[in-house]
Amino acid sequence: MSGVEFLVAKSAILVLLLLPVFSNLMLLERKVLGWFQMRIGPNRTGPWGLLQPIADAVKLFVKEDTMPRDADPIVYRLAPALSLFTALAAFALIPVGPPLRVGGVEIPLSMADPHAGLLVLLAFTSLGVYGIALGGWASQSKYALLGSMRATAQMISYELAMSVSLLGVLVAAGSVRLPDIVAAQAGWPFALTQPVGFLVFFICALAETNRAPFDLPEAESELVAGYQTEYSGIRFGMFGMAEYINTITMASLITLLYLGGWHGPLLPPVVWFLIKTGAVIFVFFWLRATVPRLRYDRLMAFGWKVLLPAAFVNLLGVAAWVAW
Repeated sequence: MSGVEFLVAKSAILVLLLLPVFSNLMLLERKVLGWFQMRIGPNRTGPWGLLQPIADAVKLFVKEDTMPRDADPIVYRLAPALSLFTALAAFALIPVGPPLRVGGVEIPLSMADPHAGLLVLLAFTSLGVYGIALGGWASQSKYALLGSMRATAQMISYELAMSVSLLGVLVAAGSVRLPDIVAAQAGWPFALTQPVGFLVFFICALAETNRAPFDLPEAESELVAGYQTEYSGIRFGMFGMAEYINTITMASLITLLYLGGWHGPLLPPVVWFLIKTGAVIFVFFWLRATVPRLRYDRLMAFGWKVLLPAAFVNLLGVAAWVAW
């Protein structure tokens, strides 16, 4: 098998693995929200509602794919694909366990393992805003445009605080490779040694994935559905898939950067990684069921006046500790 064929095979495996995970994650969130809100949740399609993801997928595939009359046809069609591509590319860099040694050769448990893995991953997550911004602009709708403008301002603002909080991790680990950062937490996870940076990154991860209480770009009470108002069918589903894949990616990053990654007693490393990532995703669901949506001006003020200064304080403290 040539190098190109090998990359194509790995990409196909990535998509085939993420599709059932994404669909069942939606079902799990609806079940968890129903539990928190003392209601049943999906229970009509299949036993205990387990076939609801299949029903949703069929509905999206057969639903009419409409496009506004004045929309930009090329950009309108390109935006959902761009959001989905950047989400998949970012997740492809996530290692789910320590590298395997076969015949003296290390095989990473990720689709790709560049030397500057964390920086490449952040670059892909930053590009995701283009799909949202272009989708809102190309729709030629006031509601969609307002949602995309909100998303652009929100993601850029919170990415600054997130990047500064990450610098503390890089200074302490001395590397930008995700396996090296996990190895640096063999003793104590960075969530305990850098609690301020951990909280800042966690909050910014919620804002980056447009999850409650930071779901202002798609606030249905104000913007109908935000940047995806004019989308339907499979293109609407692609935006939703990108959002959930980004949620999995951010939960995995929190596990790798602050919770010790796959380190843990007794159980295999991959199992520990899945347990920790699943716990972070559950907290994401918990917050959606508990915390009300912020007002937009307060959301921006919180990012610039609270999170960014806190991230700088964390960076200065870690730098002083490492230098000492």
